[in-house]
Amino acid sequence: MALVRTRLRGEEQETRGRILSAAAAWFADHGYAATSIRDIAREVGVTVGAIYVHFASKDRLLAAVYEEGVRRIGEAVDGATETIDDPWQRLEAAAAAHLKALLDNASFARVVVRVVPTDVPEAARDLERLRDGYEARFRSLIDTLDIAPTYDPTLLRLQLLGALNTTLTWYKRGSSRSSPRRIAQQFVATLRDGVADSRRKR
Repeated sequence: MALVRTRLRGEEQETRGRILSAAAAWFADHGYAATSIRDIAREVGVTVGAIYVHFASKDRLLAAVYEEGVRRIGEAVDGATETIDDPWQRLEAAAAAHLKALLDNASFARVVVRVVPTDVPEAARDLERLRDGYEARFRSLIDTLDIAPTYDPTLLRLQLLGALNTTLTWYKRGSSRSSPRRIAQQFVATLRDGVADSRRKR
């Protein structure tokens, strides 16, 4: 019986994973409002009822997709920055890792950018908490920079993340001048040249 229960749990986890992957693709490609539970069930090859066995509602499914997306981007950023000491190089590596996660056709990551918490009031609190937890990484990175006191670190963080996230609307895969690393390098260099504390340059 223990072996049967273990196998069933394994099958349930596998089904849950397929539901999450299908939901991520649909939310990323079509948006939350335009995606139905029936769309996802059809994609996975299960009944609508089977979806509700794993997720109580569509907004709970979105929250789970969002959480997985935040986890994946966060791990990419943490891995890219853990061995770098220079603050500006760390920010550049973080920006490149963030952008690569978005541009590698990763549905989970794209959901985090495409679905705005306020668009889903029933899940807004959870989505905002997840997003804030992720953005805390960039808050910490920017807090270590030598920037002129006239600049607001919060606005700098929003400016950089906004530029990175908007790349999804114009990025063309295969262009030698627009690799994730090259884009991140230019964004961060522009930021550095504009806000570095001139008193430190002397």
